Amino acid sequence: MTSSASPLVEPREPDAAADAGEERRAALDQHEPRNIVVLACYQVVLRVAWVFKTESVIMPAVIDAISGAGWVRGFLPVLNRIGQSVPPLFFAERLRNSRLKRQSMFVTTLLMAATFAVLAVLWLVVDDKRQPWMAVVFLSLYVLFFGFTGLNQLAIGTVQGKLIRAHRRGRIMTLAGIVGSLTSVTAAALLLAGWLAMPGLRGYVLIFGFTAAGFAMAAMIVWGLYEPEDAQVPTPSRTPRHHFSSAWNVYTQDHSFRRAANVGMLFMMGLLLFPHYRWLASERLGTADADMATWVIAQNLGVGLFSPLAGMIADRCGNRLVMRYEILVSALVPLLALVLASPLVSGGGRLYWTVFAFLGLTPVTIRTVFNYTLELADEADHPRYLSTMRICFAVPFVISPLAGLLLDVFSGELRFVGVCLLFGSASVAMAIGGLLTFQMEEPRHRPVDVSELPAVRG
Repeated sequence: MTSSASPLVEPREPDAAADAGEERRAALDQHEPRNIVVLACYQVVLRVAWVFKTESVIMPAVIDAISGAGWVRGFLPVLNRIGQSVPPLFFAERLRNSRLKRQSMFVTTLLMAATFAVLAVLWLVVDDKRQPWMAVVFLSLYVLFFGFTGLNQLAIGTVQGKLIRAHRRGRIMTLAGIVGSLTSVTAAALLLAGWLAMPGLRGYVLIFGFTAAGFAMAAMIVWGLYEPEDAQVPTPSRTPRHHFSSAWNVYTQDHSFRRAANVGMLFMMGLLLFPHYRWLASERLGTADADMATWVIAQNLGVGLFSPLAGMIADRCGNRLVMRYEILVSALVPLLALVLASPLVSGGGRLYWTVFAFLGLTPVTIRTVFNYTLELADEADHPRYLSTMRICFAVPFVISPLAGLLLDVFSGELRFVGVCLLFGSASVAMAIGGLLTFQMEEPRHRPVDVSELPAVRG
């Protein structure tokens, strides 16, 4: 061959990584309808179990039966968030490197069931619930449960990010919201009121036992998911400092995530009030335990109403717009509670169920924030981004016991002044968070490089 000859053009080898990514995407698309149904069924069963331990009604009533102090009740939100935020941070890398993410969903759901089974047995064998050690044991089980819950929700988000495309994740929210509300409300109407009315707080044994059984049933549904195996990657040993440093890097280096996290932290100020809505109605309006069943039903009907609306809008317009509406509406809920509990409204107790109906927007908003977070990161980074968002969610809760103590400091009519300060501050913080969504970007139309997706094994 002479130097003047035309150079030979060798046939170009196909991009193996791109082919593997296309194959994996095709397999996921084929099974996506099935996975949507299975994930929705899982969340429906989980929801039915969860309604019997509602954080705004049932759990505050339990801690009031054990202690009754506002500062003890104020520990519920902070333990809730610590449990849901810190364990996922340490588990995120291991979950990312695992072959099947659904296994973590299964195990963590069973552990949630086991915690409530232990609580049911404890409540059955202990006659005198108002003992100092009882509050310590209950709060310990409470934070343990939410540790498992945080891991579970991290696994759910990771599985959903892996198996369901961004513009179809709202369908799960829609299906789970509608069907979950109907089934949970039906279960609460048939069972909860009667159990709460049982003398000597004996009904809580049935409530805790039912919750444990529901979680165990949800765990079995997980195996109906189709999930291709990812390559097994060894997880190196890490120090706690490394995990927190990794989360800090996500927050500081990704400006889109940082803006969403700031909005999320302001929104979570509203959850500081969750243990106190029931107390406020009892103190100011003279409501009884029988009203709690109505509030639980109202809250779940709210979830059922808001979930399909949020899901449909999110699939069509993106999660940013949905977050904005959800947060701005949620900012009005504390003000609604104050108005109904004030002398301005006669018969506020009869209308107080509306507060809990709008509180049904809170879990829907949290899911929307997580769905938005999934769109900010590549699939491999989903666990790290979700766990970092959970850490950000936990930041406002360090003041939760102080918020409860504020209600203990004042007495008589001055106590309502403390309530107004607490509820009003939370409302203002959430409103600011809603306005800050205008600074967030909409990542829906980002291009996806299928060559970067993990290949299907086997």
